[in-house]
Amino acid sequence: MPRRILLLITDLQIGGTPTVVRELAFRLAQEEGVQVHVACLDRWGPVADQLKARGIAVTALAASSRLDAGVVFKLIRLIHREQIDAVFSFLIHANTTAALAGLASRHVRFFQSIQTTQPKPRWHWMLQHIVQHAADAIVVPSPSVAAAARKWAGIAAEKIVVIPNAVEIGEFSIPKRNIPGTRIGFIGRLDPIKRIDDLIAAVALLPEEFTLDIYGEGSQRLPIESMIRRLSLGPRVTLHGAVAGAAEALAGIDLLVLPSDAEGFGLVLIEAMAASVPVIGTHVPGICDVIRHGANGILVRPRNPKALAEAIGRVLSDGSLRENLIAGGIASVRDRYSWSMVYPQYRALLVNHT
Repeated sequence: MPRRILLLITDLQIGGTPTVVRELAFRLAQEEGVQVHVACLDRWGPVADQLKARGIAVTALAASSRLDAGVVFKLIRLIHREQIDAVFSFLIHANTTAALAGLASRHVRFFQSIQTTQPKPRWHWMLQHIVQHAADAIVVPSPSVAAAARKWAGIAAEKIVVIPNAVEIGEFSIPKRNIPGTRIGFIGRLDPIKRIDDLIAAVALLPEEFTLDIYGEGSQRLPIESMIRRLSLGPRVTLHGAVAGAAEALAGIDLLVLPSDAEGFGLVLIEAMAASVPVIGTHVPGICDVIRHGANGILVRPRNPKALAEAIGRVLSDGSLRENLIAGGIASVRDRYSWSMVYPQYRALLVNHT
């Protein structure tokens, strides 16, 4: 009998965690004796199209809301119909749904993933504390998430497995850009936790030749547009909306900045490193696990536009620093965050378990 693995996620829209699920599914599907199925709680999304195009079975459970109890019964039917023997769920809503389905699926092993370090909403962590008992192991992408899981959800350290996010270096090979350049980029959800307003304020402190390209969509789009108008930065700041993949956006920028208050990991950081784009991030949980200050990127204090502007100016004006950061970033991805290094850890957990 083949090993039948179900990857369950809240949605399959463009984003960091759906990207991890997609890439993991691609690799599991290549294993001899393994069948992989991907499901999401929400409706069909663009990442579902990408999975289907590669011949991977995808099911959208199409929950009407986060409180739709019917999605649990849909998941139970899917598990039984496909004879699933391992379910790996990502994020709190999927973790909870999988835990409830597990009550009617005693023959199945369950694994959960936590991808955040944000302390709020606290009820997420309280719920995670309850549902973690249904899982054999809790996978997290960084030591910062492991610490948050222990602190906020009371998960035992021995139950936590740290497996970092990963990229395929070859997928981010882009033409080398001219030096110096003044094109700053942000790629991600337009969410309050990302502190994009700090980055815009930093751009306002820089000379006029510095421009900012923002790639992504989210709840903060209107406040961001208002701030751009208020600071008269229209000619220098461009909102591009969502992109299908980070490589397209990275090809057009000279520096990637992630000014968040917190991250679980910051997948875009290693995507930028793989694309030979230097990175600046805030010294906060998640980001500080990936960026080693001065070696593969620059860390600055959070919520400090002045410090951010100074760091941007320094990286984009100092060719030697820039080249050192690029080299350090490529080495980090090659040695720690490439799929060739990371996937064996998933294989050991999901394929080789007994």
